[in-house]
Amino acid sequence: MAISPPSSMFTPWVVTAVRRLARRSWTAVVSSCRSFGAPQQRSLSLHEYVSMELLKEAGVAVPKAVVAASPAEAFRAAEEIGTEDLVVKAQVLAGGRAQGTFEGGLKGGVQMVSSPEEAQAAAAGMIGWKLLTKQTGQAGRICQRVLVCERRYLRKEYYFAVALEGAFQGPVLIGSARGGVNIEEVASEEPSAILKEPVDIAEGLREEQALRLS
Repeated sequence: MAISPPSSMFTPWVVTAVRRLARRSWTAVVSSCRSFGAPQQRSLSLHEYVSMELLKEAGVAVPKAVVAASPAEAFRAAEEIGTEDLVVKAQVLAGGRAQGTFEGGLKGGVQMVSSPEEAQAAAAGMIGWKLLTKQTGQAGRICQRVLVCERRYLRKEYYFAVALEGAFQGPVLIGSARGGVNIEEVASEEPSAILKEPVDIAEGLREEQALRLS
């Protein structure tokens, strides 16, 4: 998912939002270990529509979007959003959705549509079918929901994530001015384009750390 921040990469407007989102990660890690030496149990994989709700709660601007569990719901979602510029996105926990293929034959888990009817047709090709991507392999992953959202024409796309990394034994902020499409390839071919800022889980995120990614 792409957001459109101001001119610099991550300016002060996002610091508060990053803190709120990151705090969820620290809490999840701390609560995962009930006693010393206990194995960590993490449940941090979030579908895109859940992530968008968290971003919205944190004050980050996101496109209008409605999740749908059936083609009929996708039709109503498109009507509710009320624009002809729409995107139907498969809610599958795997990277490379746009380049993936559904077992039913539909090419791409991200479809640009221009009407409720087209949104319904795209959802019918996704919901209930397995999506095969580079990350899923031939096993694929079933698509149970789609996200219908308004299409935005971005001037610039950035990548930002709060992840847990074993090398740092805790959360790390990851950012790139190269955008989020094919970010794995960017990391492999041009490691310097990926910025990382490890965060002390006991101290929490400091403002200067967030601004260092600008």
